[in-house]
Amino acid sequence: MPLSNKQKNWILKNRRKYSAIKIAEKFNTPEDEINQYLDTLKKKTSPFYFYMILIGLPIIFFVLLELGLRIFDYGYNLSQWVHVTTGKLVLNTDIAHKYFFNTKNIPYSNQNAFDEVKTDSTYRIFVLGGSSAAGYPFLPIGSFAEYLRDRLSLVYTNSKIEVINCSMTAINSYTIRDLMPGILEKKPDLIIIYAGHNEYYGALGIGSMESLGTSRDIVNFVISLEKFKTFQLLRNLLKSISGMLSGKKHLTGTLMSRMAKNQFIGYNSDIYYKGLSQFKGNMSDVLEMTKNSGVPVIIGTLTSNLRDQKPFVSLSLNGYPRADIIFSQAEDELSKNNYYLADSLFRYAKDLDALRFRAPEEMNKIILALGRKFNYPVVKIDSVFNANSPYNIVGNNLMTDQLHPTLSGYKLMGRAFYQLMENLKLLPDSKAINLPDNIQDSITIANFSFSKLDSVIGNYRIRLLKNDWPFIEKSQKLPDYEVLRPKDHVDSVAAKFLVKDSNWEKAHRELANWYLKNKDINSFLSVMNVLIAQYPIILSYYDFTANTLMNFKMFDKAYTYLYMKYKIHPDAFSTKWLGTIDLSRNNAVEAEKYFTESLKYDNKDSQVYYNLAGCYVAKRKYKLALETVNKALNLNPNYREALTLKKQLEDAIKK
Repeated sequence: MPLSNKQKNWILKNRRKYSAIKIAEKFNTPEDEINQYLDTLKKKTSPFYFYMILIGLPIIFFVLLELGLRIFDYGYNLSQWVHVTTGKLVLNTDIAHKYFFNTKNIPYSNQNAFDEVKTDSTYRIFVLGGSSAAGYPFLPIGSFAEYLRDRLSLVYTNSKIEVINCSMTAINSYTIRDLMPGILEKKPDLIIIYAGHNEYYGALGIGSMESLGTSRDIVNFVISLEKFKTFQLLRNLLKSISGMLSGKKHLTGTLMSRMAKNQFIGYNSDIYYKGLSQFKGNMSDVLEMTKNSGVPVIIGTLTSNLRDQKPFVSLSLNGYPRADIIFSQAEDELSKNNYYLADSLFRYAKDLDALRFRAPEEMNKIILALGRKFNYPVVKIDSVFNANSPYNIVGNNLMTDQLHPTLSGYKLMGRAFYQLMENLKLLPDSKAINLPDNIQDSITIANFSFSKLDSVIGNYRIRLLKNDWPFIEKSQKLPDYEVLRPKDHVDSVAAKFLVKDSNWEKAHRELANWYLKNKDINSFLSVMNVLIAQYPIILSYYDFTANTLMNFKMFDKAYTYLYMKYKIHPDAFSTKWLGTIDLSRNNAVEAEKYFTESLKYDNKDSQVYYNLAGCYVAKRKYKLALETVNKALNLNPNYREALTLKKQLEDAIKK
């Protein structure tokens, strides 16, 4: 009797447990018939290598695809650090492509270079956050990080100070979490974090046009896949298909106006709390990493414009009052000198604002709680700003817009961070110069590298920001140049930079040359000082500035730039002219040192031999001076001054 389907299914499941004899006995079937059926099953069963090939082919395909995309340099290089010159690294300008999928002009950091190999004398700080930490609207040169760098360099002259600002406009805790492992690899001595305002509308934020949903695990997993070119290809294909189907075009306007997708987020709504949870979860991950690495961290609470920034969007939701009504009540209480009540109402109005460009008060509570949980110090920046504001309520006195500080505000932030660093002894190991704190602060502020062009750029950035939604309706927006209205050459350079070129360095070089052409040396120096402060590794800036000053017979000022270059990268040029200026000051000892060093870099410069001979004359080493001046004449037999000096030396030796 043939096997039934039920029996066949049983044999299929249990053939490895039972022998043919046992199966035959179970079903009372001849053993030959069972063996015949088992042979049939073996023929139908695919060999092991078949499954290996089945699994392996897709893997091999994607590996080869990834290799091919890398060979042909498809997409973006999303390495965290890239070389800007030999031995120097910066944060990759393309790194933001990991977080911005739909934004045309992505932001990038302030491009602070640092040594690839950290030296024993280096004190290294990393700064992380959004546009306020980056120094908007004065970036790249106007943030609190510049204050810290300048003050530390002033006080700790025997340490090499590196303050690397990795902050970027419109990023939030997702970016900070992603960057942190790479930052910890670079052995920071301190990390400073000022972040939270962008948690809703910043890249990948819960209310952003770049949002990937509400799951932190999914968003962070997608970010981790961005290092693969294959994933970039897939993402770009999906983006192209989506664009063709929807007919969407790139949005125009400021980055602030473009990032707010889910524009209205009600107070105490589900999405409101999800944004807070997103920040708390990502920052907990960040601080867990730093704690495990033993790296000190300072966190700052958030400040924003309370007194002079009306709510952007006022709605009646879930039984809560409208934000604009509460703001008016705050203004009334302020006019009655009820400052404490006015402050509370201003904060409540900010929290009720349905357009969350300013972090709610709950965000600062989370920051303080995280500080306690991980035993990290917190600087209460909001309290510092209140204490330095009329009525103890922050307004336009320290804010350029809804949340970005003025230049004075950024210096105030820098001072607050520095004071806590000092109190906690989170400072370089080298000996500090003996200067009172108030003198340190005043010198740092007085020497802060900031030009008129940077001031105009900052002012113009705010004008352009406020010439767009949400400050005005889209229909009210004016053409950029009509808003800027440049009045002089500096204004024109700033306007061109913001509207057309978008090259900060080029704009400053252009203005420096214009000042030089017009023989305005002080203004020329103010611009060159800014360029050097921002790009200390561009050695040609030191040479250009020193040469210019020497052409104007301003040798003492030229000496400063020559020495700055010498400290970074000594060469024939800097040593030659340092020696020449020292010799003119009758400092023959220092001059001899520099001339001798210069000849190691270039032993074919007759002028250096001639000047070195002058050093020996000053020290009454006439024979050595004669030998040296003869070397100058061997290189240049017609060197008139050298011929004169030779005759004088020969006469002196005869006597």
